[in-house]
Amino acid sequence: MTRSRLRLAAELLGPLALVGVVALVAAHLSTSDQTDAINVLVTATIVVGLYVFIGNSGVISFGQISFAAVGAFAAGIYTTPVSTRQTTMPDLFGFLGRPVLTNLESLLLAAGLGALFALLVGLALMRLSGLAAGIATFAVLEITYNILANWEKIGPGPTTLASVPVTTGVGQATIGCAVAVVVAFAYQRSRSCRLLRASRADALAARGIGVSIVRHRLGAFVLSGAICGFAGALYVHSLGSINVTEVYLALTFSTLAMLVVGGSQSLWGATLGGILLGILSSFLTNAENGTTVFGLSFTLPNGLSSIIFAILFVGALMLFPRGLTRNREFLAKALGERPARVGVVLGSGGKPGDGSVTGDGSDGTPAAATTAHVTAVADPEP
Repeated sequence: MTRSRLRLAAELLGPLALVGVVALVAAHLSTSDQTDAINVLVTATIVVGLYVFIGNSGVISFGQISFAAVGAFAAGIYTTPVSTRQTTMPDLFGFLGRPVLTNLESLLLAAGLGALFALLVGLALMRLSGLAAGIATFAVLEITYNILANWEKIGPGPTTLASVPVTTGVGQATIGCAVAVVVAFAYQRSRSCRLLRASRADALAARGIGVSIVRHRLGAFVLSGAICGFAGALYVHSLGSINVTEVYLALTFSTLAMLVVGGSQSLWGATLGGILLGILSSFLTNAENGTTVFGLSFTLPNGLSSIIFAILFVGALMLFPRGLTRNREFLAKALGERPARVGVVLGSGGKPGDGSVTGDGSDGTPAAATTAHVTAVADPEP
């Protein structure tokens, strides 16, 4: 097997192996500890969803948890018994009050609604970058939260949605996280993702060679929305109940922290950050209710877990500004960096503006733009 094929296999098998290790350990834990492991895997699935858009586009979005919220409430409502809906949510629209879906159907519905919501939002916002994009996507999160918290025609409002079938066990959480990893891997090998990474490196240069930044951002945004919606369904089926505050600010900032600490520009970094910091977050949360480590029992004061998590987050960023993985894929350094190749053709025919690269500016593209595009497309690790 050539080194390039080994590197490609490592990019996929590394994250999958990490997910498998968590599942293997979880299978030998107590029921309560298995719940924490399931939560770690579901959280990692959300982080992978964030990576698909944020990591590949370089655009910060605070709105991805909105898609998880929509997926969670849709899956939860459609799988609760009709009698429960009529009692606890009597004002629901008719199309929400009657059908009862299976677990698999609810997962697919959540992914579809997440993608649809992302498409509607993305059509309006994908031209934005930087601070403007961050503020706009945060506004989407706020709007989604307030609608779900106050409009009782589409949900329980400020009360908790209960009686949701608990179907997300270790097996389903593992499969769900693995599916998200495979989808993210397949996307990052696509032409659209390579062009999107070119725009991340230099948006002006990418536009100069005919890359439609808005279209490629929108594609990543919709795929990210589908993964987050799917993860939201896994989340509600692991808890058995959900309140709108559980898919709001705390989950938004914790998952973003996991992505950044792991390494926002690599699938390995997203998976590693989601799992490591997910384990840490679960441990600190349990410590507030009392825990035992190596025979020593202790209890953290309420709220201290969030402070410790934030301090460790800041410390990790100071020591590893590009994340724990330095934005590298699994074993990328050991297998050799992926070289930037002059003359890589992404389009057909090599005509100016079709997405092809000649490397010398002879197609009418400025040489600097061409260089930036080749670097982003080949995506050598820093």
